[in-house]
Amino acid sequence: MSLHVENLIAQHFRKSVFKNQAVYIITLFIGVLLLYAAFSGWENYTNQNETSEKYQHESREDWLKNPDKNPHRMAHYGNFAFRKNTSLSVFEFGMEPFFGNAIYLEAHKQNTANFSEAGFSNSMLRFGEISIAMVLQILLPLLIFFLGFNSVAAERENGTLKLLLSQGISWKQLLLGKTLGIASVIMMLFIPTIIILVFVWLLLQNFAVSFDETVKMLLFIGFHFLYLLFFCAIAVLISASSKTSKKALISLIGIWLVFTIILPRTTQAIGAYIYEAPSKIKFNSDIEKDILKQGDSHNPNDPHYKAIKDSLLRVYKVDSVQKLPFNYSGFIMTEGERISSNIYNKHLEDLLEIYKKQNSFSKTVSFINPYIAMKNVSMGLSNTDYDSYIDFQKQAETYRYDMAQKMNALQIKYISNDKSKPASINKEHWADVPEFHYEPKGIWEVLRSEIISIISIILWISLLFLFIKIAAKNLKAI
Repeated sequence: MSLHVENLIAQHFRKSVFKNQAVYIITLFIGVLLLYAAFSGWENYTNQNETSEKYQHESREDWLKNPDKNPHRMAHYGNFAFRKNTSLSVFEFGMEPFFGNAIYLEAHKQNTANFSEAGFSNSMLRFGEISIAMVLQILLPLLIFFLGFNSVAAERENGTLKLLLSQGISWKQLLLGKTLGIASVIMMLFIPTIIILVFVWLLLQNFAVSFDETVKMLLFIGFHFLYLLFFCAIAVLISASSKTSKKALISLIGIWLVFTIILPRTTQAIGAYIYEAPSKIKFNSDIEKDILKQGDSHNPNDPHYKAIKDSLLRVYKVDSVQKLPFNYSGFIMTEGERISSNIYNKHLEDLLEIYKKQNSFSKTVSFINPYIAMKNVSMGLSNTDYDSYIDFQKQAETYRYDMAQKMNALQIKYISNDKSKPASINKEHWADVPEFHYEPKGIWEVLRSEIISIISIILWISLLFLFIKIAAKNLKAI
């Protein structure tokens, strides 16, 4: 299908746009913001990852430098888990500033970030953090509306609209041409931004990128392109349906405010109200209460663990734990770790279910707000969303549990029940616990997690073509 007429309309619109000196100033301002966002994202990424690598290395060295000692004391000495940022987090900060990237890991205790602050923030708007994604998702749509509010309405006011239509140009051609015209202006910002983005992304990975990261980057670019194109069409449709440019501008500013500020804030508040989550204090308190109900593994007279001791003595037909063929204390610590971890995981799953409902509510709202849909997809691809944080938390907990149980197993195997013998083992065993390495979610996990937001974006684009078709049949020149 030839788009000759549409291209002519787009070229004419682009020339008319740059007759306005204010466009140069605004475009320059946003261009500077994009450069600043790229620089601050680079600086934040390098600083955080260098810090994480430094302290992860120091934590590992401290662990290995421990002298000969009781393995259970080593489990209490603990370790640290650090999360490195992914390369796309340079452009999309997401909820990264809310979470932190380090967790202290120790026996019998699971340390977490403040759930009450971090639990439901998928639609949180943070103007204090200027990222490339923030500029693309919030400021460029505003620029699009500024460029397009009079794209058709001005033609109507000047009397040229009726003349254009009388020369054989259809409404469909006019709407598409104006949309392409706005898009061509926006691409002057978008394309250089993408070139810088890709170069920085490659540089951060020493030009050695995986298939997984490549797909994420391509989707990041593709979805933002569709998102901006959507707003170009919205600007033209509102302008075409408005009697005056002033009315079109007011309507478009209202749409921008609803999409980027009012709905995100309202969605967050409603979701948190409907699915209320416990505070961190209550969460930890409930865990402690349930653990105490099960018993205290450090208390030799605790009924639960005394029953275990009595059963072991009967099975091995001995009259004291010192005569057992394995270290009794290590066995009890293993049982205590298993029980406390199961209790914690049960409470965590209950809490995550609440946050899952909150986030599902947010994702459902994306069907009436393309900004929320785009924000969710962008954060998911950048591994800066809430699901990525929970994935890190779970990987750290798996590592913590394995570390504690490894130390307990060493105690069972090497520490004698005879108190007259040494209660420590050789420090070489500390290397048996591997160093923690966080693995970000893969592309298929991200797509599965953000399927609702992706469907809503596709639906919005599909509806857009329908709106243009309907508008082309019903719009009037006067």
